[in-house]
Amino acid sequence: MDVMGDKATLFETGRFVQPSGEEAEADPDVDETGEAAEEVRLRLAADAGDVEAASVLGALLLRRADLDGAEPHLRAATAAGDRAAANNLGVLLHQRGYADEAAGWWRIAAVAGSAAAAHALGRHHRERGDEPAAEYWLRQSAEQGHVLGAYALADLLEHRGDDGAEQWMRVAAERGHREAAYRLARALDRRAAERGALERGAADSAGPGRAGRIAGTPGAGTGATGAADRTAAGRRTGAVRDTGPRTGTGLGVPPAEEAEQWYRQAAARGHRRAALHLGAILERRGELKEAGRWYLTSAKDGEARAACALGFLLRDAGDTENAAVWWLRAAQDGDGNAANALGALHAERGQPQTAERWYRAALDAGDVNGAYNLGLLCAEQGRTPQAEQWYRHAAYAGHREAANALAILLLQGGDTTGAEPWFSKAAEAGSVDAAFNLGILYAGRGEDAAALRWYERAAAAGHTEAALQVGIARLRDGDEQDAELHLRCAAGGGSAEAAYRLATVLDARRPRPSAHELGEVVHEKTECEEWYERAASQGHRRAQVRVGMLAAARGDVVEAARWYRLAAEAGSRNGAFNLGLLLVREGSEPEAVVWWTRAAREGHGRAALRLALVYARRGELDEGQRWADRAVTLGPAEVAERAARLRDALRQELTA
Repeated sequence: MDVMGDKATLFETGRFVQPSGEEAEADPDVDETGEAAEEVRLRLAADAGDVEAASVLGALLLRRADLDGAEPHLRAATAAGDRAAANNLGVLLHQRGYADEAAGWWRIAAVAGSAAAAHALGRHHRERGDEPAAEYWLRQSAEQGHVLGAYALADLLEHRGDDGAEQWMRVAAERGHREAAYRLARALDRRAAERGALERGAADSAGPGRAGRIAGTPGAGTGATGAADRTAAGRRTGAVRDTGPRTGTGLGVPPAEEAEQWYRQAAARGHRRAALHLGAILERRGELKEAGRWYLTSAKDGEARAACALGFLLRDAGDTENAAVWWLRAAQDGDGNAANALGALHAERGQPQTAERWYRAALDAGDVNGAYNLGLLCAEQGRTPQAEQWYRHAAYAGHREAANALAILLLQGGDTTGAEPWFSKAAEAGSVDAAFNLGILYAGRGEDAAALRWYERAAAAGHTEAALQVGIARLRDGDEQDAELHLRCAAGGGSAEAAYRLATVLDARRPRPSAHELGEVVHEKTECEEWYERAASQGHRRAQVRVGMLAAARGDVVEAARWYRLAAEAGSRNGAFNLGLLLVREGSEPEAVVWWTRAAREGHGRAALRLALVYARRGELDEGQRWADRAVTLGPAEVAERAARLRDALRQELTA
């Protein structure tokens, strides 16, 4: 309601001039003295029959909540035909609880042209459920330029799903109504998100082995701290979702950009949720300093989600102490996201009891992530029954990662039948890890077609290991082109195995090195070598051996030895064998024997044959014969044949 009534009419009297910035900072005692003097003057004028003075005096007393003092002056001015007085009389009667009588006076003022009265009358009819009458009077108010009337009309039209809602919301926002600016921004924000989703969908529709582990295993890099980051916290951007109208946008301005402009306008006028959204936009754009300022503004005004988001911003900057202060403030105001963050912080500090208390507080605040994090905490402590209980709690509430974690727990306990439906539920809800795990489950049963379908689904969502499995399957089927695409995705995602397999695919296509005029090989590093090196640098033993071989082919003995040694020390028998060959060429046969011995004991037939030859040359015939026997057993065929001839020769020598 408009306590001031018809502001335009009152301002026209010249008696209610808006103060300038300097005047606003004047001594309040002087203001009160001036207002008292003005009131005395108005009373004298009203007593002398001045209708306008009676109207202004009634409005002054009404603002002061002196209803008894205001009513006779307003009634007197209303009886004399003053529309502002009629509107203010309606406000007074509404405050006294006489809504119907108030509506009667508002109607009189509205018919006389009072935009404020038309707004009040429209609000009255809407409260009574008479929407046609409400729309009529609110439109009258809005068309006369009344900002509250424009906002109320937009709200009514939006409630009915009328396309004209945005027009009036925009009018109200342009005239400085901060809630209208916020709601307009929310509508534009959603439109931008919907447009982005449609564009991504169009791009997706146009675009194009066995697994070794279960994805998302609790306790393996996804402890209580990780849970707050990845699942408990929709984090900063997730914390600011709410609802609002679907409306249009300004001419020539993208919805996202215009939304930011309106958020900024509403936030500058003190709208705390607009400040929160503006902070989130700026944070996503990387403008963290300004984002922090808006989060702080919103948080100080009591917005718990902004306090939580500010905490994450401080945590990411390394200031966990101040982050905890804001999370505590938000959690005490009922923000479950902040409670989860506090729980994760205490878990990281080795304070599980405090962490559990905050996770329970998050759950009490309605955040199901609290139950999931409790499950993670119990799993880390080896409290499997309690972990299962909390995972089930969250999974039944629709938490997809909890469903995946529950399935893993059941699978680890040997309950494959119980695990499968939870993997399926999580995968259908969008859990990429669960889709990958279903692929593992079906592959373990020999159901390769079903496994591949789930691997493909997870790979399409960016799962690195799933992309590797699809690439391996494509290679198996002879589809080298599609295999390369998936291997590139997996290798780019950090899979050493994918990088190695991609390198082998490219290596097979590589032409033989050409020679220049002098007959020397000109070596330029190829793409396949770069992938071999990437895999090798990640500790892939076969890639390390291959990089060593390429270095040896270039004549770079030092580099070759380095890679062979890395592979050998990691347990590669080929690395140990090749390192031995290199050492012999460099005159270090005793060390070469050490590495060949290690390789032969791990089943390398050529290393065993080399050892047999070394011991034979040294005259240690029994030892030579023993390694020759080992080489015959290990093979391959050509090695076994040579080892057999050597063994027979050594036997003849021993029996001679």
